[in-house]
Amino acid sequence: MMQLDENLCPHLADFGLAEYQKNLKGVSLENWRSSGKPTGGFHKKNMVGTLIYMAPEILRKEIHTEKSDVYSFGISINELLTGVVPYTDLRAEAQAHTVLEMNYTEQQLTASVVSGKLRPALAGLGSGASASILSLIQRCWDDNPQNRPSFTDILLELDPILESRKKSIGKDFSLDKYSISHGDQPADSAKNLTTYQEIINWSTQGEILSKAPPAVDSSLRIWLDCSNVGLAYRPILSWGSFATCGKRETMEDTHFLMPHMCNEKDIHAFGIFDGHRGAAAAEFSARALPGFLQSTGSASSPRNALVEAFVSTDAAFRNELDTHRKSRRVVQKDWHPGCTAIVALIVTNKLFVANAGDCKTILCRAGKAFPLSKDHVANYIEERERVLSAGGQVKWQIDTWRVGHAALQVTRSIGDDDLKPAVTAEPEITETVLSAEDEFLVMGSDGLWDVMSSADVISIIKDTVKEPGMCSKRLATEAAERGSKDNITVIVVFLRPVSTAERIY
Repeated sequence: MMQLDENLCPHLADFGLAEYQKNLKGVSLENWRSSGKPTGGFHKKNMVGTLIYMAPEILRKEIHTEKSDVYSFGISINELLTGVVPYTDLRAEAQAHTVLEMNYTEQQLTASVVSGKLRPALAGLGSGASASILSLIQRCWDDNPQNRPSFTDILLELDPILESRKKSIGKDFSLDKYSISHGDQPADSAKNLTTYQEIINWSTQGEILSKAPPAVDSSLRIWLDCSNVGLAYRPILSWGSFATCGKRETMEDTHFLMPHMCNEKDIHAFGIFDGHRGAAAAEFSARALPGFLQSTGSASSPRNALVEAFVSTDAAFRNELDTHRKSRRVVQKDWHPGCTAIVALIVTNKLFVANAGDCKTILCRAGKAFPLSKDHVANYIEERERVLSAGGQVKWQIDTWRVGHAALQVTRSIGDDDLKPAVTAEPEITETVLSAEDEFLVMGSDGLWDVMSSADVISIIKDTVKEPGMCSKRLATEAAERGSKDNITVIVVFLRPVSTAERIY
């Protein structure tokens, strides 16, 4: 499993199901009895894993060695660089015969990996990876285990590469796949023709503008005082996320995980931002909104704080966008980026979900799905009427109702300054008192919900190893395989203790 730390630097980690190398020395052909089949996270005897990461020899049910893990390491590192789930990237010609294009079954994909030597599309030099890293990845997934490097060899190769990388970038070196890679660098006259979304790091801009004078401690204390602190029940949380661009050319979703907000163990926040007409609004909001949420000292309740945070983020983004337009004098017709947003805020035993747009959150309570948000799209008459009463235009175009000349389907969002005030950033908020019956929370962008029902999501999590990051990844992968045509982001938050070694039957 790949995890990102607070600086968004990647780390490889297991989730309680790995085996120490010293314990594998006694494995031989005589005592090796692999059973079961590779799946999206099922726990079976002598085989735990997901098909797309498993080495050819494991798929042939041969002995698992260190070199089998090296193969999985190579697949995982390549996925980190590309941001694409293996074998789901239709942009690469070499992948035209994979699960999405030809509806391969597990057996057919296994045969392609084992016999056809199929591998994911290799990251390009444009991903920021050096030629030496790309060469290492290819050696890691070599068909012959003997040709793969050992982990000792890998460390010897990676150390000088990382040291060189740190020196070239400086002390602030970090991997942030959601940041736009072009900094605010001086440009010559030819480069001035490029669009300004290519030269502004909106993620950094959002973080800077959200840093208001803190009244944080007092505001969070007010929130805690407003909740049912005296109640005996408190959820015990674990969380994870996964995001992929899916079939899209670019990734316009962004998300944040902010457990233990401001070191308050009873306050947690999670959010997803689904960009449209560019990724700028989503990148800005993912950094700005948590900051505004923490600095809403005047808010008397979490509900008010969420409204303030959404509205403040919207205003800050539109002001910043307008400033850059004027200062850079860059003109790009109809470029008014926006994003939908959904944020879950847990304060002791209360769950607040703020939604503006068509992302969605559900709660699994006693095995059943309960929706905690409502889509804000022009198809719904109440939203259509709200847009019209605010002076906006709604027309039937192609196959659905759409807002304004931009033909936007959603009726609430951050950004979209050409459609304000009809397309408002003010969220709708639900409030839920959590109890021992509540199992987990699932948040997703519309790329997930376009192809999955709430019941589908609950069923898949029930049949997956109980680790939230793995559950998030399996949901996103399944959505891609079902034909989702959008970016896919998933956050899973377990609300009570779970066992990662739980068997699934």
